[in-house]
Amino acid sequence: MDISSTGLRVLRQIAESGSFTAAAAHLGYTQSAVSRQAAALERSAGAALFERLPDGVRLTPSGLTLLRYAHTVLASLAAAERELTGTDPRTEPVRLGVFLSAGAAILPAVLAHLAADRPQITVTTTEGTTPTLVRALRAGSLDLAVLTSRPPHRPFDGDSPRLHVETVVDTELVVAVPSVGAFAGRATVHVDELADAAWIATPSSGSEPLLGAWPGLPGRPRIVHSSRDWLAKLHLVAGGFGVTTVPARLAPVLPPGVSLLHVEGAPPEVRRVLVARRPGCANPAVTAVIRAIMASA
Repeated sequence: MDISSTGLRVLRQIAESGSFTAAAAHLGYTQSAVSRQAAALERSAGAALFERLPDGVRLTPSGLTLLRYAHTVLASLAAAERELTGTDPRTEPVRLGVFLSAGAAILPAVLAHLAADRPQITVTTTEGTTPTLVRALRAGSLDLAVLTSRPPHRPFDGDSPRLHVETVVDTELVVAVPSVGAFAGRATVHVDELADAAWIATPSSGSEPLLGAWPGLPGRPRIVHSSRDWLAKLHLVAGGFGVTTVPARLAPVLPPGVSLLHVEGAPPEVRRVLVARRPGCANPAVTAVIRAIMASA
């Protein structure tokens, strides 16, 4: 095969972004340029590497095979560049992805643990939904990802080999409400009382779940505000502009004016926090970050 490093970077970005359009935007290319690179990769490989779907693109088994080798090739090229330019890092870098509320509930404790125990490790973080982080992990843009799942906790994708996943902790989903008003002074709320509530939620799409509305509502939730920022959602709750769901682990970092209520009349909604990495042996820095995540939880 005659494949350029540019082609491998395009392959990796398509795997991460899930579409040619998003990959082009991230790389600063036109969509037609990305499409040409994709077609050239398939011609050189002699196999279909991309499966075109109504809501985007995913790699075929042949594409995933090539992606595994792309990780090695691109990492080797980056190492050669650092050695040739004399910029070989003295720290141990780890790229960590975290789901949208983990930044407040988990990340600060993890970084504090590492600063005290392994200061030579440099962690860079990316926030995203679990499907986005799984794609980035598969594409090699992340070394680790802190993810969340709901029962029955199926595998995140059907790709092979499977990601290496460990359970960190289980946490209950609760409802964040204003501390004054209809729910003031309460510890619980019946699910029927939430049917007509004004919800503050994260925008969803075909591949991204709706976050912020109670999953077992009798009817469709009435979304009045949409935001991906958990702090913005909680401050809207504090102002009396709606309610939202949060993991119970967020209790220590709630802004003033917000209370948490357990939901009655519906099965408990338990969310599992997990840490995932690509299959194979983890390097010592990645292993140290996993231990810090476990210890912080």
